[in-house]
Amino acid sequence: MRKPSMNMTRCVGKDCINMKTPVFKGSATAIVTPFREGKIDFKKLGELIDFQIAGGTAAIVINGTTGECSTQTIEESTAAIDFCVKHINSRVKVIAGTGSNDTQSALFMSQSAEKSGADALMMVTPYYNKTTQQGLIKHFNFLADRVNLPIILYNVPSRTGLSFTAETYTELAKHPNINGVKEASGDFKLIGNTLAACDGDFFVWSGNDEDVVPLMSIGGLGIISVLSNVIPAEVAQMTKLCLDGDYGKAAKIHLKYFDLIDKLFIEVNPIPVKTALNLMGMDVGEPRMPLCEMSFDNLEKLKKAMKRVGLLIE
Repeated sequence: MRKPSMNMTRCVGKDCINMKTPVFKGSATAIVTPFREGKIDFKKLGELIDFQIAGGTAAIVINGTTGECSTQTIEESTAAIDFCVKHINSRVKVIAGTGSNDTQSALFMSQSAEKSGADALMMVTPYYNKTTQQGLIKHFNFLADRVNLPIILYNVPSRTGLSFTAETYTELAKHPNINGVKEASGDFKLIGNTLAACDGDFFVWSGNDEDVVPLMSIGGLGIISVLSNVIPAEVAQMTKLCLDGDYGKAAKIHLKYFDLIDKLFIEVNPIPVKTALNLMGMDVGEPRMPLCEMSFDNLEKLKKAMKRVGLLIE
């Protein structure tokens, strides 16, 4: 049985239209998880969160890809979400990454995040075992029926080997708890068809930093960003300009950091962004194995990109 809707209803005469409210608008940061001596460094995580909030970030995504959720135990993941909720203390939205290729595991993590007080959930498509489009509909409706929080789907076929279709998005948009999607496919035909078909009942956020301005120009509401780990204020400003319709100024910011965006993905995320934060003196530790330190050649390319925009002075 479906949970009560969190939507607003707008009525004009006898016609009533359900209106979903987006989880956030603007810039959300897929925050890194700092590790020290094999454990999560919660003190440092608190400092990173405060840095984001001071920069104007609208939401923190905890336990996303950038947060290395795939190498955390269930106990670590639940502890990270709980800490994030308590530390943020309603200053910005908390979006908990709770997706899995196992539906029951995703349900456990989602219900745990709800108990911790998260504002929303982010769920990636099932990876490795994958599924059909019908399987995606069954999986996400099953989960949405059993939580009271809005869900942001996460489409990242480069990692999962699986993508939504516009028809599947349209079907899932009918569920009152399915709020929208973090779109990291780079498929603007898919995104455009989805926005056109869903007509304001399903929100889209860019999952790729290089796509944010063009995606927002066709109706996207912002970015769930890796770049904002290092420059939260600039990414927040860029998305605000887009929301205000000033795409010219937004594009100037976007293009200024375009080479840095490229270098932040020169190796598997979050290797480069953690390296960049360490170069900035943030001391977030190394990624967990099987991820490892950057190669020398790529490190030099990252340093050069950071120097070009004033993030690194030597």
